[in-house]
Parts: sequence; structure tokens; C-alpha cells
Amino acid sequence: MSTESLQKQEKIEGPAYRIATSRLIIRCWKPDDAELLKLAADGSTSHLRPWMPWATIEPTPLENRIQYLRKCRGEFDLGIDFTYGVFDREESEVVGGTGLHTRQGTGIREIGYWIKEQSTRKGYATEVAAALTKVAFEIDEVTRVEIHCAVDNYKSAAVPKKLGYVHEGNFRNRIKDADGKYHDSMIWTMLKDEYVNSMTAKTEIEAYDVFGRRIL
Repeated sequence: MSTESLQKQEKIEGPAYRIATSRLIIRCWKPDDAELLKLAADGSTSHLRPWMPWATIEPTPLENRIQYLRKCRGEFDLGIDFTYGVFDREESEVVGGTGLHTRQGTGIREIGYWIKEQSTRKGYATEVAAALTKVAFEIDEVTRVEIHCAVDNYKSAAVPKKLGYVHEGNFRNRIKDADGKYHDSMIWTMLKDEYVNSMTAKTEIEAYDVFGRRIL
């Protein structure tokens, strides 16, 4: 039997290491992405600091970036957590970062995202969240996806709202900003049966496993 016939018969499973949308490449970080990541994050420190706890210690040295990306890659390979870089289609520029995080427990993914300041107001966060919602339900086969953001981060909250997520409630004093002030956090959710009829189910993406084999 030919290799092609074998590939047609076997089911290619996740996780998705690489996802292509109409304008972006979303893929597992590699240590040699450190310089591009530093360039994107360092140029957006003031933009991200009010909303992203990790931005309160920015900028950080390049070596710290390398170690962080090694950790991301290791956790990805071991199935512990799934942190992605967001790139332009040529992968010459980091547009932001995202993830399908496992911290909410078995059968759940939490989507986080940030977009560098120069790339905001282009709909990239919505494009990323839609793609990862599809991956979570169709490849990871979870039953629930969550998106969390500060209650006063209206631009971030607009993303799950647009995609059909439900505002399930708020957590009090959950997010700490650069000045040490705590903010309430919104929780937006989508369930598996809601996903089927949502706009995210119609999102067109290509997803590939660690060997570059097409999943979706």
C-alpha cells in the first residue's frame, strides 16, 4: 500500500502546531523566535501593561525571552499547555501571542490573546480567537472554551461577544495591573453544542500537526 493511501486511512490527530488563517500564521513558539517576540513586546509595553500581568515586568532581556520560549515549546510537546505565536503570513513579524490554555481543567480550554500596538484595530484578535475556538472544539475535542478579560477592557471583551460567546459572570479582584490595582475579570464561555451553530464553526483555517500533516 502506498504512503499516500496510508495517510488517507489514518486519522491525523492534534495538537495543532501550526494554524493558517486568511491573514495570519498561528504556530507553536520556537526559541529562535525570541528576537521577533522581543521586538513586538518591547514596542507595546505601555499598550499592554494595563491588561496583561506579564507586561508589568517588561521589557526583559533577550536571554529571558529565549528561556520563556523553550519553556513554551517543552510544555507544548508534553501536552501540558499550548502557547502560540501570532505571525504575519510570511512569518517575518510577530503580530502578537495567544494560547489554548489548560489551566481551567480537563475538557476545557481558555483562550488568551494579545496584539502588538502597531497591529491593533485590524480585527486580528477576533481572527485568532475564532481560529482557536475551532481548533479547541474540532481538534482538541473539548466541551467548553473560555475567554477571560478585565471588565474595563472593552476592546478585548468585544472579541468573544462578536464570536457568540456568552458572558457567564465576573470574578472579583482577579487581575492585578502595573500599579498594583486589582480589576474584576469577565468570563465568556462557549459550550460544544453552542459551537456547532456559531460563526466560529464556519471559520476557514488550515491546521497541521507536529510533522506538518494536515488536520483541518
